[in-house]
Amino acid sequence: MPTQLLGLPLSGHSHRAQLALSLMGVPHEFIEIDLPGGAHKTPEFLQLNPFGQVPVLRDDGVTVYDSNAILVYLALKHDAEGRWLPRDPKAQSEVQSWLSVAAGLIAYGACAARLITVFGAGFNAEEVIARAHGLLKVMESHLTDRDVLVGDRETLADIACYSYLAAAPEGGVDLAPYPQVRRWLARIEGLPGYLPMPRTAAGLLA
Repeated sequence: MPTQLLGLPLSGHSHRAQLALSLMGVPHEFIEIDLPGGAHKTPEFLQLNPFGQVPVLRDDGVTVYDSNAILVYLALKHDAEGRWLPRDPKAQSEVQSWLSVAAGLIAYGACAARLITVFGAGFNAEEVIARAHGLLKVMESHLTDRDVLVGDRETLADIACYSYLAAAPEGGVDLAPYPQVRRWLARIEGLPGYLPMPRTAAGLLA
């Protein structure tokens, strides 16, 4: 069975995993899950991920869920040189810190803001947009004298943080005040194997 990624094209979590697959040159099949139709809550899907969430990776008899866990799995399997997940303890800890940012501040900031405009989620827009800007200010300063989040070349940290920040304007989060962040996004978009996430006419793009 070929490597399969079960997800939703408009999900940044799904895109994060698919972007990793593409950047690492891993052939795969993307299978769209009908979330509006409740396909992620069926007994069959819950056997793959008991939390009923996308994405899910199916690879050579192994099932992995949670987008950041998928990134780590792919790097450990396909990245023998430590290109995406450094083997140096300090650098790897820094990557893990940004994976936590992706799962926390981004998920409850830029991601949540976009969930409001694209999917009608019931978050407080003012609160989540403010949280997004708080993170963006930190990243703007962090990227002032560097091109990537960790070390001197792209890592899983950049992949994990990219999708929802690139799509932040869809959630009403203006990236104009953050030239270093925009430069970093453009760098990711210039990588061989880069795969864009579908855009929606929402938020500032409406």
